[in-house]
Amino acid sequence: MAQMVSRAVKKTMPILGFNRARVGGSLQPVTGFTLLELLLVLAILGMAAVLVVPNLTGLESRTFNAQVRQATSLLNYARRIAVVTGQPSTASFRVGEDSSEEEDLAMGPAPVGRWDSLGTTLRFRDSTEREAEVEEKIEITFYPEGGSTGGTLLLSQAGQLANIIIDPFTGRVSAEIPEE
Repeated sequence: MAQMVSRAVKKTMPILGFNRARVGGSLQPVTGFTLLELLLVLAILGMAAVLVVPNLTGLESRTFNAQVRQATSLLNYARRIAVVTGQPSTASFRVGEDSSEEEDLAMGPAPVGRWDSLGTTLRFRDSTEREAEVEEKIEITFYPEGGSTGGTLLLSQAGQLANIIIDPFTGRVSAEIPEE
């Protein structure tokens, strides 16, 4: 009976016969990987590499874009605070690593928020189109009536550029990332 079942299995599943080799007069299972299995694994690894490598190389770009979004959010927050409280509010932008909170308190009322450059260079263009590099800090003040000190913040890092434009009359903040 067992022999009949074995023949039936071989007839219905002929592939089983290919995975056996005659070793010393008896059939032994063949171990190892087929060429098809190896190619399939290599194809999967190749697809994974294609998906992972671009994400690693774009890390600087995402960091810079996050800094631009953070600076824009800080300016919009300061603008809202000025309108809601009816008092001028200031957003502080710092360059360098030696800035401290004590300096803010010594200069007068503390700003509503502070942006620190993390390897980003910062330039400021005022409404008269004069442009200067920010070496320590710059503060943008928003007024309850909607205006601001205005100007354009020019951020750059590793060849990437972004402009944050602050309208002096309306206080509106907009960010532009020029296309290369």
